[in-house]
Amino acid sequence: MTHASGDVDQARAFLGRFYYSSSVDVLSWKRSWQSRFEVSPSDALTLGDLQFGTDVKVRFGELGAYHVSLPMMGSLTWRQGGSAPLKATPRTAAVFQPVGDAHLEKWDGDCRLLAVKIDRSALEHELGRMLDSAVRSPVTLAPTIDITRGPGASWLRLVRLTTADAGHPQGLIHHPVVGARLREALVAGLLGAADHPYRDRLERMNPATAAPRAIRRVIEAMQADPAKPFTVADLAAIARVSIRGLQQSFRRYVGMSPMTYLRHVRLARVHEHLRQSDPALHTVTETAYRYGFTHMGRFAAEYRTRYGVSPRETLRR
Repeated sequence: MTHASGDVDQARAFLGRFYYSSSVDVLSWKRSWQSRFEVSPSDALTLGDLQFGTDVKVRFGELGAYHVSLPMMGSLTWRQGGSAPLKATPRTAAVFQPVGDAHLEKWDGDCRLLAVKIDRSALEHELGRMLDSAVRSPVTLAPTIDITRGPGASWLRLVRLTTADAGHPQGLIHHPVVGARLREALVAGLLGAADHPYRDRLERMNPATAAPRAIRRVIEAMQADPAKPFTVADLAAIARVSIRGLQQSFRRYVGMSPMTYLRHVRLARVHEHLRQSDPALHTVTETAYRYGFTHMGRFAAEYRTRYGVSPRETLRR
């Protein structure tokens, strides 16, 4: 759906139709200003490419949905509930909860943003499915996401791709089967990019619960003792299959080789240990060796790629 207008009431009504009811105050009038909105709605997830064209202040009640605003240019000053104002920029996305009155204190006229609205039950159902257990509602997401690196940057790329695809009538996002999978990927991606109380559990989850018992035995062995110097032959013996059969099954059911999966398990354990450690008592090198890493340069590079920061930064925090 497309909207282009220089009328405030029309812009407000369009956003209310696909997002939330609001009141809009123009903070500085620009001659010949025009709002431009491209929106692709669905029951579970709505994607939008939004630009007001002039400085405005927008007040909402409780949104009733999870919502992320990702500025592509310009900035957005916002707050929710009784929190202090925060600023969303092309480096930092704003994350709104389903509860708590939302206020856009200043949506800059040059701010163009991607707006992702996720149905509350859809996000909580997806998280419960990923954890294979019920979750407490609402799930408290951190108010900001760094979208310049790590999972945040990866999720932004996915949002940009699917939002652009939504602008084409024959885009895969509109396909009855493929579109549902893409929307699920966006929801799951947000759960991997935003901080929340369940994120560490997600990182420790076994991604192959539907895999054959032979593969599950290997994964259980890795999870039980990730520092053990496993070889592919060791893992094939645990699975009671050939090395080639192990590698093929891992790629089919887990999406990566067994040794790559083992590195992911080790990285997650190091990350958790560093977050909980006192930097006066522990070192990065000691922790990395504890979980089976022997090449510090390669370890540090893999860690930064996975988490967006160096292991030393994690330990200092």
